[in-house]
This record gives sequence, C-alpha cells and structure tokens, in this order.
Amino acid sequence: MVMLYPTATAGRPTMVGLYELPVAPMAAAAAGAFPLVVISHGTGGSGLTHRLLAHYLARHGCVVALPEHPHNHRADNSWANTPQNLLARPRHLRLVIDFLLAAGWLEGAVKTKGVALIGHSLGGYSALALAGGRAQSLPPAGMADGGQPLPVISDARVRALVLLAPAVSWFQAEGALQNVTVPILLLAAEHDVQTPPAFHAALLRRHLPNPANLTYRLVANAGHFSFLSPFPAARISPALPPSQDPPGFDRAQFQAELGPEVLAFLRRVLG
Repeated sequence: MVMLYPTATAGRPTMVGLYELPVAPMAAAAAGAFPLVVISHGTGGSGLTHRLLAHYLARHGCVVALPEHPHNHRADNSWANTPQNLLARPRHLRLVIDFLLAAGWLEGAVKTKGVALIGHSLGGYSALALAGGRAQSLPPAGMADGGQPLPVISDARVRALVLLAPAVSWFQAEGALQNVTVPILLLAAEHDVQTPPAFHAALLRRHLPNPANLTYRLVANAGHFSFLSPFPAARISPALPPSQDPPGFDRAQFQAELGPEVLAFLRRVLG
C-alpha cells in the first residue's frame, strides 16, 4: 500500500513503483489532523494508476491511501469475476481504515471521523458496499433471477464517496441502496463502454434514497479509463486499454481539473 500525506518537507522526484512522483519519502507529517481518503482501484488495476489525484489531495490536506486489492490487481488477477472478490474488496478497505487509524507513526495526523472513499469502476462497487449498499451476485447467464446476497458489513466511519465510472450491477435489487446516505460525487464518462452511464450512473441516480446527497457530472468525451493518471509515453498503446482515451480527449488536462473538483467536494461535505 502506498501512502501520501501532507508534510512540510520539500519533495523530490522519486520512483514510486513504476512512476515518478515529487515526494519526500518517510518525512514527518505536517502539523494538524487531516481527513483520511482511501482510493479503490478497478479490477486488475493498481492504486498507483490514481497517483496524480492522490498526490493533489495530499498536497492540499488529505492523508491518502492507495491499497492494492489482493488477487485483483495487475500482477495477480486470479479472483476477477468471482463472488469472493466482491466480498473481499470492501473488507480490504475496512482493514486499511482500521490500520491507518491505529498507526503509531501517523498518530495525530489522521482525523478519527469522516473517512472518504474514492472508487473507480469495481472500486466504485467496493466503496458503495462498505457505505451500506446491499449487493447481490448476478444471476447465471440467461436467467432473470438466481442472484445471492453478498453479506458485506458496512462501516459507519465512511462519510463521503467519490465514484468514478463506477460498476454497480450488483445493486439492482429493490432497496439495495436505501442505506447509502452519505454525500456522493458521481462522475461518469460520456463514451464509457465498460460501465455505460446509461445503466450504471442511471441506476444510482434513480435508486439512491436522497437525491440531494448526490452531485453528478457526465464528463464530455471521456472514456472509462480517462479517470486514471496518464501513463508514461512509452507505455501508451492500444495494447494497453487503460492508457487509451476517445479521440480528442486530453487526459492530462482532465486530471488537472479532477483534483480540484474532488477536493472541493470533500471539503464541502467533510468540513
């Protein structure tokens, strides 16, 4: 797990995994207590694909955790499309929160109330499930029913959600979202073919219990992976779908807008 947090120490270009970030490794946290933000990556992904958003939030007063979901990340995706993955992912987020609120080296730097979750794609499912969504497995192909409840224990410490092109097919049952009462920023991509907003974003907009708690924006010309930090030029290729955007979409420019938008929402709802 990668952690980014506010510090008074100047950063320097540092390799963090496969990517370079201006950070101060193991520097003391800045004075004060900061909200905790946990980012849940999509299936087969990596927390570091959201590094620019995390870095922006950390520079502006958040402690940000970038966990890698076991058995559902880029190096080991053996649990993809399995019920155990849907059960485990929200638990991973709970364990991250438990660990960071108890971490001695962060003592005093993390606010004990008001955790925010950011989830992209299947990370959006994970965040919703931990925030009170009652998920159900999808029925076998060709059948109208047959899905089974996925017993996930919700966490009242979660006080805000940011959902980026979320996958929400598991919340179609009547009342599945009635216990999700925290403020939500929902950003969908106009040209998303993995989680089309006409189904996924529309389901949330119809069934969340309090429309006043939902802030929604459809990002023009964006694709499903446009919410990820840009890849190094040498890795941008049609052979790597997460590096691709619809023609004419400027991912770097969008990332420069995404950080301030998410930060403004978190400041508004968490205080």
